[in-house]
Amino acid sequence: MSFSIKPSIGVARLGNSPGQFCLSPDSIGGLPYESDEFGNQLGPIQNFKDSAGRVRRQGQPFKIYDESNKEITLDSSNVDSIEWTVHLANKKAAWYNYSELSGNLLYGEQNSYTNQKVPLRNANVTDESDRQALIIDPGPRTLNEACKRAEFDNTVHNNYPVSFPSPSVTNGSPIKTLGTIVTDSKGRLVVLGGYGNAGGNEPLTSYGGSNTWHDDISDGPVYCTITFNDGTPTANLQAWCIVGSPDFAPEIVNISNLSDSMFDIAIRNFELVEDMCLGGNFNPDYRANYQRDILPIINRIGRYQWVANVQSMAAFASNIFDFGDNSESNLANRQSYFSYFRQPNDKSTDQAGQPQGQLMLENGADKFPMMPLNSGSNSVSNDIIVKFLSLDETQYFLLGQWAKGLFDNDPNYTPYPISEMDQAAVGNCVGLPMCPGIEVTWSVQNPNIYSAPFVISDQKGMGGYNSTGLTPSRDECEGGGCEPGDLTKRMACPWQADFFQCTIQYINFTDPNANKTNGDNPTPVTPTYYSYWWPPQSPWDVLTGELTAEGQSQNYMPAGQQMNYARGINSFVQMVEHWSALAFIRDSNSGSVGFPYFSETERNNALFTYDDVPVSQISGNTDDAETLIPVFFIEKNSDNIKEKGSKAKLMLNYLEERAFKPISVHKDGLPLPKSGTRRR
Repeated sequence: MSFSIKPSIGVARLGNSPGQFCLSPDSIGGLPYESDEFGNQLGPIQNFKDSAGRVRRQGQPFKIYDESNKEITLDSSNVDSIEWTVHLANKKAAWYNYSELSGNLLYGEQNSYTNQKVPLRNANVTDESDRQALIIDPGPRTLNEACKRAEFDNTVHNNYPVSFPSPSVTNGSPIKTLGTIVTDSKGRLVVLGGYGNAGGNEPLTSYGGSNTWHDDISDGPVYCTITFNDGTPTANLQAWCIVGSPDFAPEIVNISNLSDSMFDIAIRNFELVEDMCLGGNFNPDYRANYQRDILPIINRIGRYQWVANVQSMAAFASNIFDFGDNSESNLANRQSYFSYFRQPNDKSTDQAGQPQGQLMLENGADKFPMMPLNSGSNSVSNDIIVKFLSLDETQYFLLGQWAKGLFDNDPNYTPYPISEMDQAAVGNCVGLPMCPGIEVTWSVQNPNIYSAPFVISDQKGMGGYNSTGLTPSRDECEGGGCEPGDLTKRMACPWQADFFQCTIQYINFTDPNANKTNGDNPTPVTPTYYSYWWPPQSPWDVLTGELTAEGQSQNYMPAGQQMNYARGINSFVQMVEHWSALAFIRDSNSGSVGFPYFSETERNNALFTYDDVPVSQISGNTDDAETLIPVFFIEKNSDNIKEKGSKAKLMLNYLEERAFKPISVHKDGLPLPKSGTRRR
């Protein structure tokens, strides 16, 4: 009898509510679930925030199944005990600076961090043991009963060499915990991440990572030991958990999500579906299934319009012909549709002139932006340039089979041999582009970190991690398995950078060898095209959603107006402090009719003030006074906030009680964000 933990890779999410959490969705594009204090599922989520406007953490449930897909719990008659051990860590401060694609070994050994001379974070700390101390490593935590909890704080367990930053900082908030684990009434595990904190003792110098700074993003292995009472051998199981930032638009899925990326690896490197791909070569006669392989891509393209203003992409979900018709008479339509999608670049050759550098499909005087119209994984620096997004290789292959007519349109299709729970957990994360990404980055596209499809290779195995603690300098992409903290160490620190700078990008589309000018303050080389990064995770254009008089009096906008998502948060420092004020984007028409209507909900409107600014204040021309520019900014007068109602008072109490220290910025200021613009 064999057993497994589901999901094999789970995703929890940060939140700053101290007393409330929800449970991660169990489907791609699904909503989280309500939960009690021990993770017992109660029903569909009602609110993403608590009464003070604080974001609720999202806990990832882990469950045990046997080979017949029957769940095993403490209520199972042959189970004597279930013991869970989880080890979360954050290695960001001990790793290299964020560097686009430099260091990505998929481009060859010549692109290693060392060969590309990528500087370390906290480079002044040179001794290996001192660099190990930069890791946030509380060590493993174990639960072996129902309805119990344990905290990933600096408490020492079993003499493990705990490593934690100082409990006080001069900027931001100190990191006192990486999260919590709880067990529900049946002994299932729920992993909760940290509280969205970030802080350090030196002024901020960079969007991607500043010396002395830490945040409470994390990842690590999940172990389970099941002891039986009927002679069944003890089962020792392993999974992994990633703690990411909040998903502010959970029902809108990335065109190429993390499940797609992991499926692509499984197809091309683990021969998951031999009929499709064997020895790394796709079968030109493989039949796709429209319902399984193609329709999800089209639906995701259509939903981007609610978080990004990309009319050309919306046209590709408009059913201008019958997408499900595989007849010869429909061949020209399908092939024309497919021709607009960029082919993925070949990583083994020089990048100049490759397909992901092409913006327009041209046919005489006709021009149309190619698909998907998003930034590629490096439209920022001039090293390993990948200007525009493409589908991953497996998605592109399947779409090509559809275009040729090699597909069936059967809703009763045979699923691929990957658990739906495994796909769902990572399917709500960014898969492409990755620069660096949101939850994780391009290291998860490297087959060396997997022991099997959707299974992270664990360096230490079931025995846990030894008494010497974690390694600060080892690159798991070289092989040999992962340690806690390895999947998230390449991400921006503080994590809030993704929500201030990773939004839109001005991409040069004429020079294949350059993204930006050279010099002290590089900017995108013109001519450029306006593109987005990952709108489902970091929205940009959204609809206001307040339908009551009270709500609109605080939001200052009518319902239904398209506005900038982060309006009112006007600096990176403000995003570090007030990220929880952002709205959640939710479908308010998810009934049987199926016409989606996504708009803002639960935005902390009381924090912000609005003013109409005459253009004459900028131009100096009094004739311009009749045209007004809407300006949102954070309300500094606490009395004005208190006057906005009882919820506003609770929000203000939270802001006044927390131990947040005003953030200072280096005297030379922060460089331009990677988009090269501060226009919002």
